[in-house]
Amino acid sequence: MKKSLFFIFSVIIIVFSCGKPRPTPRPVGYFRLNLPHKQYSLFTPDSCPYSFEIPGYFQITHPDHIPDSVRCWITIRVPSLKAEISITYYTINNNLEQLIDDSYTLAYKHSIKADDIQEKEFVNNKAHVYATVFDIKGNAASPMQFHITDSTKNFFRGSLYFRSRPNRDSLQPAIDFIEKDIIHLIETFRWQEN
Repeated sequence: MKKSLFFIFSVIIIVFSCGKPRPTPRPVGYFRLNLPHKQYSLFTPDSCPYSFEIPGYFQITHPDHIPDSVRCWITIRVPSLKAEISITYYTINNNLEQLIDDSYTLAYKHSIKADDIQEKEFVNNKAHVYATVFDIKGNAASPMQFHITDSTKNFFRGSLYFRSRPNRDSLQPAIDFIEKDIIHLIETFRWQEN
């Protein structure tokens, strides 16, 4: 009797255990990015007091129908990465402290979503280029912002945005890629006389 119960029980287990395979959960993955080749050239906009080197895949546009007061504002696009760097330029008129405070305020507005905000400073005394870069960690809308000044006449500010949901994990390769371009922009940045 024991052998027949064991046999029946074994058959029942084998019959009910065979069926459709259960789905196995897979880890979250992201698409691989095909990153473009970096080859830099000098960008000197007409009647603007700055120049810097940009890679060939940067597309520079100017806002339509802009007044002369903001003629040096530009938008740099990287369509393959859905990235955009918004650039603003101001002439300093006894308001350098206010412009720097505004730059810090705009960067630290992201602290609600940011895990950390790291500041890096770049100083080129010979070229009178003084820059601060804000590396905003976490799922903030802008992962990187910066400003450059000569501390007497000119103030240049940039913010990096992606046209996608802010997810630092999936955007990290693109952020790292464009961060190198922004650092190169700062290192090659020069003030021009109008």
